[in-house]
Amino acid sequence: MSQKSDATPELPCSIVTELRSGMKVCLRPIHPSDQGKIERGIMELSDRSRYLRFFSSFKIAPPSVVEKLSAVDGFDHIAWGVVNLDADDHPAIAAAHAIRNSDDPARGEFAIAVLDDYQSKGVSRVLIAALFSNCLEQGLRELDIAILRENRKAAGLIAALGAEMLRSQDAIAYYRLDLERALHALRAMEKPKGLHNIWAVFDS
Repeated sequence: MSQKSDATPELPCSIVTELRSGMKVCLRPIHPSDQGKIERGIMELSDRSRYLRFFSSFKIAPPSVVEKLSAVDGFDHIAWGVVNLDADDHPAIAAAHAIRNSDDPARGEFAIAVLDDYQSKGVSRVLIAALFSNCLEQGLRELDIAILRENRKAAGLIAALGAEMLRSQDAIAYYRLDLERALHALRAMEKPKGLHNIWAVFDS
């Protein structure tokens, strides 16, 4: 009798594209069964990146955080992840989430994390392109974003997408992003070329 495997089967890949380096990646919606991958991904972030993402110095994510990030339904909580197809074990390298506002269903909250070794390679742009396109399909029009003011890289990216800063309180800056405006800005970008594969899927 064969022994049951504890490994979670891979979900089908939705979009295959390339980063600036030529690395082949898969983008797909996150599923509740990805809870283990989410937990491992948080642990694999550097202390600095984990602090910039979660505004906390925890080493291991509290169960409540992991449960919230894995409670994806594709409508009120939309999330996409990126997998490195060039590595033998196809590791998850990034994730982005949009959680709908219960008081205003056209608005949501946005957050993204990319493992340190894959930052500044175009991962954020292809991931954001897929997530934002999916959000528009599901009726989300605007996303609120909270960023630590010291996180200049993240602030620069969302500024390039047309985000408007609403206020700054203590160490955190609060932004609002119009998704149609953001996607228009992304479509005008020449790099990474892999963005074209995102548009091909959502324009079909």
